Amino acid sequence: MADREEDTGASLFGRSLDLMEDDPLEEIFALNMGDFISEYLISEDLANKIGKDVRSKAERIKSQLSELISIYSLDNTLCVLGFSSKDEYVVYNSIAKTLMQILDVDACHIYLTREFTKGLNIEENKLLGLVGSSIDFDEDIYAKKLGYTEEDKSIVVNAFKTLETIQIKDVSKIDSFIPKYELREFDVRSLAVVPIHNNAHVVGVIVIETYKEKTIKKVYMQLLETIGRLFGTSMHLQKAIEETENLIKDDSIFEKELQYKRAELTALIGDLGSQQQAFVEKLAKAVDDKGQYKVAHSQNTAELSKKLCKQLGLNEKTTDLVYYAGLLQNIGKITLPESLFTKQGKLSKEDWEKLQNHPNVGVNLLMNINFLSEVIPYIHYHKERWDGGGEPEGLKGKSIPFGSRIIAVADAYTAMTSDRSYREAMTKDKALSIIQEESGIKWDPDVVKALVEVLK
Repeated sequence: MADREEDTGASLFGRSLDLMEDDPLEEIFALNMGDFISEYLISEDLANKIGKDVRSKAERIKSQLSELISIYSLDNTLCVLGFSSKDEYVVYNSIAKTLMQILDVDACHIYLTREFTKGLNIEENKLLGLVGSSIDFDEDIYAKKLGYTEEDKSIVVNAFKTLETIQIKDVSKIDSFIPKYELREFDVRSLAVVPIHNNAHVVGVIVIETYKEKTIKKVYMQLLETIGRLFGTSMHLQKAIEETENLIKDDSIFEKELQYKRAELTALIGDLGSQQQAFVEKLAKAVDDKGQYKVAHSQNTAELSKKLCKQLGLNEKTTDLVYYAGLLQNIGKITLPESLFTKQGKLSKEDWEKLQNHPNVGVNLLMNINFLSEVIPYIHYHKERWDGGGEPEGLKGKSIPFGSRIIAVADAYTAMTSDRSYREAMTKDKALSIIQEESGIKWDPDVVKALVEVLK
C-alpha cells in the first residue's frame, strides 16, 4: 500500500519524504507539524542547527535580492518614480513634450494615481493627479491640484478604469468631455487617452490632444500604448525595489516573504525586458513611417547589422546592442514634423538644419531612456567616415566605435536598395558595387568585406 501511494503521490507522508532533501522545513510546516516536531522530536542541538540553516537560507535570498535591485535600481531603469518635491516632477513635463513632438499633436498631459504622486499633495478625493504637461505655464500648475475623482464621468477616468485606449476624433459631439480651463482644453477637438499600466495594475493615463480634427495613425498609437505599458511596468518594478530594500533590512522577516518578493521581482524584470524590446521596435516603425520609407528600413538595417556582427565574430551582447542601435539609428527623425519629409521643392535653411541635426536630437531622447544608454555611442557616431571626413566629430578609422561602423554600412546598403518617395530602389549588385568602391574612404574595409560574405 505504501509503495503504491508513493508512486501515485497519494500519500501525504510519501510526498514529504520525497521533498525532505530539498527543503525539509518547508514541507514540515506545510503539513502543520512544526510545533509538534520542534516540541517533542527535535533535540536542542538539532533545533539550533535548523535555526541557523533557516537564517542562512534567508540571508542567501536577501543576497540574491540585493543583486537584483543593484542591477534594476532607480539609476538603471526608466526613472519615473521616487520624487519627493514639485521640482523633481519636471521630468514628466519633458516626457510630455517629447510625446507631443513624436505624435505631432498640440498637447500632452500625464496623470498618475495618488500612490505615485508623493510630494505633490494630491487631494484625497482625487483618483488621478496631473504630474506633467507639454504646456508651459507661467505659474505653479501643481498648486492647482488638477486631476479627476472616482465619480467623474470623464473619458480619462473611463480609460483608466477599463484599461482600454480611447480615441475620439471630435470631442464636441460627446458629453463626457469636460474641458479643464487651466490646460487650455476649450480648444481641444480630437483626443486620445492611453492607460499607463502593467497587466491588470493601472497607475495612470497619458492624454493626447489636438486643436483640429485628427486621427492619430495606428503606428503612433501602438507606440504610445507600448510606452504606457513600459512606464507602468517600470514604475511597479521601482515600487517593488523599494519594498525589497525594506525587507532586506528587516531581521525578523520570514523566508516565505522573501521568496515571494524574489518571484515578484523576477517576473517584473522579465516583463520590463519584453516591454523594452517592444518599445524599441515600435519606435523604429514610427521613425520609418515619419521618414516616408516604403519598407521597414530600420528593421532591415538592424537585421543586416546583426548578420554583419555574426560574420565578424562579435559576442552576443555586442550583437544585441548593435541590433538596437540599428533599429534606432534614425531616431532623431521621430521628433521632427512629418511635413518636413513630405515637403515638395527646396528645403529652407531652417528645414535643412533640422534634418542635418537629427542624430543629436535622437541622442538626447535616448539619454532619457536609461536602459538604452549603451547604444548611444553607436548611434551618435554612425555618420562618421573611415577617412575622417564625417560627422559629428570627424573621427577616423578605428577611432570610430565598431558598432557605428557596422550600422553605417548596413544603413547605406539598406537605403540604396529601398524605394523612397523621391526615387526607386537600386539593384543589390549596384548598391554593393558603390559601397565596395567607397571602402576605405567612407566605410570600414573589414565591414564591407563582411557585407560581401553575408550577401553571397
